[in-house]
Amino acid sequence: MLKIALSGCCGRMGHVINDIVSGREGMEIVAGFDINTVQYAGFPIFADPFEFTGECDVIIDFSNAASTERLLDYCEQHGTPVVICTTGHSAAQLDRIRAASAKIAVFRSGNMSLGINLMSELLKQSAAVLGDKYDVEIIEKHHNQKLDAPSGTALMLADAVASALPYDAEYVYDRHERREKRPAHEIGISAIRGGTIVGEHSVLFCGRDEIIEIKHTALSREVFAVGAVDAAAFMAERTQPGMYDMSDVIASHK
Repeated sequence: MLKIALSGCCGRMGHVINDIVSGREGMEIVAGFDINTVQYAGFPIFADPFEFTGECDVIIDFSNAASTERLLDYCEQHGTPVVICTTGHSAAQLDRIRAASAKIAVFRSGNMSLGINLMSELLKQSAAVLGDKYDVEIIEKHHNQKLDAPSGTALMLADAVASALPYDAEYVYDRHERREKRPAHEIGISAIRGGTIVGEHSVLFCGRDEIIEIKHTALSREVFAVGAVDAAAFMAERTQPGMYDMSDVIASHK
């Protein structure tokens, strides 16, 4: 039986992941970590990971960037693999995550959807072909409760494009104070927040007299939860420290 601890268990994604795990054989959530410890979830909930004295094979983190360092401290002390689904980390927090991967197996992805990760590969191919002849713009839309902007997914997609371009791209998030023509070597990233939008990402390659758009729309949070649980099953078998992402999970199914 795969034993999973769920950080951020009382949040929206925590509830969805709990439903996914409950419907699968051979795995269970044995503990939750959340500031809200009074909500019943069918398993014990702890405000601090170090209060948990049981055993788990892997931790799924869908909480808050501020909780990352404490969670990594716990994972390092216990040698527990971790699937970090939380976004909005600062540069210092990202450095802390990379440092932890030298001691334990760490999975991190800007988006847990299989479709988004396949989209990233398509974007790399497109950028390699279109090169510097097309301007790149990214538009992302999310619900009005999302804290970080731009989304981790938008940055992930921008990184995919930038990795295949023949120049060093500059990410631009705001143009309202600029009165100049669009520089050629930038990637524009725009964030929209409203209503209950689960997640929508469009990448536009804008050329002379044509626009190529690659788009992904998430219709429910379940697509992210399924990816997180699949990643947890994959990471539970990682015995060596290192940094892993969804491409490793996809490759393991080939």
